[in-house]
Amino acid sequence: MKKKICFLLSFAIFGVSFACRNNEEKPEINKNSKPVYSYEEKLKSEAAEIRRFLGKSTKYNSNIAFFLDMKIESGKNRFFIYDLKHNKILHKGLVGHGSGSETGTYGKLKFSNVNSSNCSSLGKYAIGSSYSGRFGKAYKLYGLDTTNSNAFDRNIVLHKYKDVPFEEQLNPICNSLGCPMVNEKFFEVIEKKIDNSKKKIILVMYY
Repeated sequence: MKKKICFLLSFAIFGVSFACRNNEEKPEINKNSKPVYSYEEKLKSEAAEIRRFLGKSTKYNSNIAFFLDMKIESGKNRFFIYDLKHNKILHKGLVGHGSGSETGTYGKLKFSNVNSSNCSSLGKYAIGSSYSGRFGKAYKLYGLDTTNSNAFDRNIVLHKYKDVPFEEQLNPICNSLGCPMVNEKFFEVIEKKIDNSKKKIILVMYY
């Protein structure tokens, strides 16, 4: 009886082992599954593109740039202050997008360069001089692409807002009228970078 049990046990073990080596039994691949989004890889790609852009002009700061990844939900850090020389993130924080960019579908946004659309606009911006406005100190933005060429005329600026939280949230944060809008504490970090820069800093919004 013991020999029979040992034989059956051995057969079961080797049977499973044999089945695992069967090359004809390949795991099924779901062709409809989407690859997991990597904001790190996207950021590196955008940084490489900006380096190429900055290599053609000496009028902008080539050491640092701001990257806003609108593919990331608004409750998560998606404003990146990036060291272009050492290829690393220096600071990151939350940033609100335009209310007109909402589509009604969670995680999906739309963008526009049209006046009164209240949408965010994708593309490269040159950060201009500061001024005191409705939300206190803010920075003028100049669109450098066809997708955001109306930024200045639309009064799209980089500004702070008291209701934007500092820490990451589970839920979406408040929206703007199209401006990149950040927390007051995070704005202090941003303004130091801008004010201490001898050349204009580039801000890139992508999706």
